Amino acid sequence: MPHFLVIYRPPRPTFADDATPEEERVVGSHFQFLKGLLAEGKLLLAGPCEDASMGLAVIECDNLDEARSILAADPAVQGRVFTGEIKPYRVSLFRT
Repeated sequence: MPHFLVIYRPPRPTFADDATPEEERVVGSHFQFLKGLLAEGKLLLAGPCEDASMGLAVIECDNLDEARSILAADPAVQGRVFTGEIKPYRVSLFRT
């Protein structure tokens, strides 16, 4: 099954330090959304970069259209807290 890299970007460089309560709520919904993808077997990994400049996820789904649908359904994207970008990705090495 194909893999896709999802790149999440916050709205500003200082987001990690000055997120509003509403933005924090949306990020919590985003986390729950990702946990749901994990439970469905669609998420391989996810997390933020230590410098908070972006977050990454690797998802496994049937095709690019499904990957786009997954991204569009993310509460943080819907709420315009994060922007998202999808890139087809090939997992070449994976520790089991």
